[in-house]
Amino acid sequence: MTEVSVRLRDLKPEYQKLWQSCQIKSDQLDTTKQIVAKIRANRDRYQAVQQKINVPWYFIAVIHNMESSLSFSKHLHNGDPLKKRTVNVPAGRPVPDPIKGWDVGYTWEESAIDALTKGGKDLDKVKDWSLPAQLWQIEQYNGFGYRQNHPDVLTPYLWSGTNHYTKGKYTSDGKWNANAVSEQIGAAALLKILIKEENLTILMA
Repeated sequence: MTEVSVRLRDLKPEYQKLWQSCQIKSDQLDTTKQIVAKIRANRDRYQAVQQKINVPWYFIAVIHNMESSLSFSKHLHNGDPLKKRTVNVPAGRPVPDPIKGWDVGYTWEESAIDALTKGGKDLDKVKDWSLPAQLWQIEQYNGFGYRQNHPDVLTPYLWSGTNHYTKGKYTSDGKWNANAVSEQIGAAALLKILIKEENLTILMA
């Protein structure tokens, strides 16, 4: 199998092209807008994390939806409960004990900061927050398994709910089902609506 590049500089043109041709499916539009409405209602919480680590609030928000359906009682890493460290991949996070002690557990904010800045993520050090770079970061957050092992299927983590995704998904870590269909709304679809409704200006290059 030919090695597939996952470098941002190689993939930027692809993300640009996909974004420009991306359309939310008509039967997914209402659901997408409902999720975006919930995101906007909690903008202040996402912006508070942005102020600490310099990661765009809307980027944090779409990851939050993908990993834990916007629940503030779950880890941003993977949707595990905040009452204890993560059990699923990545397990054992955050490493430090909860700031408020184990009786309270982790706050969503301290977990989010850990998820985005520790364990090799280092998103607080990112300088390129152009739209293609954000799409790349989101895909990387979930993993490049689709691109590397099933290049005929664009990752639903980004593209579910749009014209760029039909079927094929990992039903659990490492298990592939070519006929399974993601029921989530992908991050790109959410960003499409968020950018419009929040009147966000994001560079395309």
